[in-house]
Amino acid sequence: MAAPRGAVLHVHGYNDYFFQAHLAHAFAEAGYAFYAVDLRTAGRSLKPGQIPHYVTDLRQQAADIDVAAHAIRAIEQGPLTVHAHSTGGLTAALWAHDHRADGTGPDALVLEGPFLDLSATWWQRTVGTWLLQLAGRLQPLKVLSSSPSHYATAQLAANGGRWEFDTTLKRPEGVPARQGWMRSARRGHAQVRRGLGLTCPVLVAYSAESGPDDPANPLLDAQDTILDVRQIAAQAPRLGADVTQLVVEGAVHDLTLSDDEPRAAYLAGMLGWLEGKL
Repeated sequence: MAAPRGAVLHVHGYNDYFFQAHLAHAFAEAGYAFYAVDLRTAGRSLKPGQIPHYVTDLRQQAADIDVAAHAIRAIEQGPLTVHAHSTGGLTAALWAHDHRADGTGPDALVLEGPFLDLSATWWQRTVGTWLLQLAGRLQPLKVLSSSPSHYATAQLAANGGRWEFDTTLKRPEGVPARQGWMRSARRGHAQVRRGLGLTCPVLVAYSAESGPDDPANPLLDAQDTILDVRQIAAQAPRLGADVTQLVVEGAVHDLTLSDDEPRAAYLAGMLGWLEGKL
């Protein structure tokens, strides 16, 4: 059996954990050793008494990426690619920024539907963020927003969707966003806007369209109903000098959970990009 051509570390998003076995198979068939990490307070790493997905600094979870990356490099030869989704994409980008000069960052970074800015009004992204910096420090645990995830509900096989997953780890009822967590995310967004200066090649992949996370939306299964893809496109060039954008028609927020055709298009485009860069 041939040695892997490199390794891949997958990082999940908010209200998420690793369950996408088909993604692991796609990387394995392309010759990569595949690993995934459930970050602290999330997925299988959530401990009794912890608030799901809650951290006050995204670098707390970035430290988990760092531990996983070091462990993988101790086992595998060849380049390391980090494949990160949504909030995991923001966290992974900040981690790569912190390690861009010491040689311990990724050799390639794939950000899939990354949370690079708010899907919100101009007021919420400016004045609202300023107010959040104060409120998040004074009342970090206060719930800022809470709503069911119609996107996750529609994805679940029991509801007619394509995928089986643990609804205690990826919750159709959603996970409330708290002020302390959002404050940290907005600080990460501000750092992206200033420019991260990443030295590794970066692929930023996202759906062609955004739409409402509403069960009445006829394109609920063909749009990003979580983030504003226009904001992703606008912020992507600020990540580094070698950034490629991949737009996938008909994809949902997590491109790997899309219908057959857009999912295949994403995997082919992403693996082709990786082939060229590594």
